[in-house]
Amino acid sequence: MRKNLFIPVLLVVVTSASFVLVSFRKASTGAEEVTCHVPPSSTDGNAVTHHSTQVKGCVFKTVFEGEGLDPAFMLTTPENVLRSEERGLQWLVKAQAGDGGFGCGSHARQDIIDPHAVSTDPATTAMVGMALLRMGSTLDKGQYSEVLRKATEYVLKQVEQSPKGATNITPLTGTQIQSKLGANIDVALATQFLSNLMAKIGEQHGQYLRAKRALNTCVGMIQNGQRSDGSMQGDGWAGVLQSSFAASALESAKSVGGQVDDEALDLARDYQKSNFDANTGSVATERAAGITLYAVSSSTRNSAVEAREINEIVTKARKEGRMKADAPVTVKELTDAGVSQDRAEKLNTAYQVYEAAKQQAQREDVISGFGNNGGEEFLSFLQTGESLVIAKDQGWKNWYGQTSGRLVSIQNQDGSWNGHHCITSPVFCTATSLLILSVNNDIEHLLAQGAVKYRN
Repeated sequence: MRKNLFIPVLLVVVTSASFVLVSFRKASTGAEEVTCHVPPSSTDGNAVTHHSTQVKGCVFKTVFEGEGLDPAFMLTTPENVLRSEERGLQWLVKAQAGDGGFGCGSHARQDIIDPHAVSTDPATTAMVGMALLRMGSTLDKGQYSEVLRKATEYVLKQVEQSPKGATNITPLTGTQIQSKLGANIDVALATQFLSNLMAKIGEQHGQYLRAKRALNTCVGMIQNGQRSDGSMQGDGWAGVLQSSFAASALESAKSVGGQVDDEALDLARDYQKSNFDANTGSVATERAAGITLYAVSSSTRNSAVEAREINEIVTKARKEGRMKADAPVTVKELTDAGVSQDRAEKLNTAYQVYEAAKQQAQREDVISGFGNNGGEEFLSFLQTGESLVIAKDQGWKNWYGQTSGRLVSIQNQDGSWNGHHCITSPVFCTATSLLILSVNNDIEHLLAQGAVKYRN
C-alpha cells in the first residue's frame, strides 16, 4: 500500500519542480539580451546600405570576480563606421590566397599592392584571422567561417613545421612587416591570434588542443628570443613595436593558460615601461624609428594591466575607508591600502607611466607620427585603444570617436586601407583598421586579459 501511494506522490513532486524551473526560465528570458554587431556582406558589388546583424551573447557578465559588465562602458557603433567595416571586410576576404594565407609583400617590392601577387606570410594571416574573429566569425559559424578555418590551418601548419630552436615560425624573410617591425614579428602575432582563437572556441572544440600546442610552441620561441633587457631579438626599423606585441602576446597567452614564464612577462613589460619617463615626459625612441607615437603607444599597452590593478585596489581601499577619496596614487597610499612595499613601487611606476603615456599617445602632434599613415601608425592606434579597454579606462570612448572618424575618412574607394610609408600593404593595413573599428566587439575578452584571476 505504501508503495502504491509513493508513486503518485513522487509524480506530484517532480511535476511541481518542473513547473518551477520552467517558470524561472521563462521569467529570466525577459531581460534584455546583450548583443554585438556583425557586419553583413554584399555580393552585388554595390555599397552596403542595410543594417548590421545583431548577434546575441557577444558580451557576457563574467568579467571580473563576478562583477557585471558596466553598460556605461559599452559603446554603440555608429552607422558610418558599420558601413566602413562592411566594405573593408568584403575587400579583405577576397585577398585570401589558395593556401589559406594572406600576404603583405616584400620590403623590396612595396610597389606590388595586388594581394594575390605577393607571398603569404604568418604575420599578415594572423592579423586577418584576428580581424575575422573580432568581427563575428568563428571556426564553425559566421559568413566567413571558411575563410577563418583556412587561415587558421595556415598558421597552425607554419608553427608545426618550424624547426626546434627557431625564434620565428617561418623561413620567409624580408617581408614589409619583418623589415619594419622585426624579424620575429610573425611568431608574436601568431601567438596573439592563437590566444584569441582559444578564448573564442573553448576547451571542448576539436581544434583547441592543437591550437594550445601551437600556442606553447610560439610562447617558447618568444621567450627564447628575448634579450636580457626584455626586448625581442631581430629589431626592425621600429623594433619597439615588435617587442610590444611580443609582450602583449605573452600576456594574452597567459590569460588562456599558455606556458608563460612570469619572469619573462615581467621583463617584457618592464622594457616597454622603461621607454617612457613619467616624471619628465621624455620618450626613448631609439628603437622606435625616432617616432614618439610608436614608443608611447607601446608603453601604454604594456602598463595597462597593472594600471587597472591599481585602480581596483584604490577603489576597494576607498570604499573600505583605508584611503581618502581624493588621495593621489602614491607608493605610500598603496602600502597603507595593504600592498607590499616592493609591489607598491612596481605598480605605482606602471600607473604613472600609463597615465602619462596614454595622454601623449592621443595628442594630435603625436598621432601624426611620421607625417602620414603607415602600418606602424595603424598598429600604434590599435595598441592605444586596446590599452584603454584593458585598463577599464572610460577614456576609450573618446579615443574611439576620434580614431574611428580618422580611419573612415581615409578609407579607399574599394573598401581597403593602405599605408603611405614603410608598411604600405593594403591587406595588413585593412586588417589592422578593422581590428580598431570593431574593438567594442571584444570588450569582454580584452577585460579578461587584465582580470585579477589571471595574475599571481
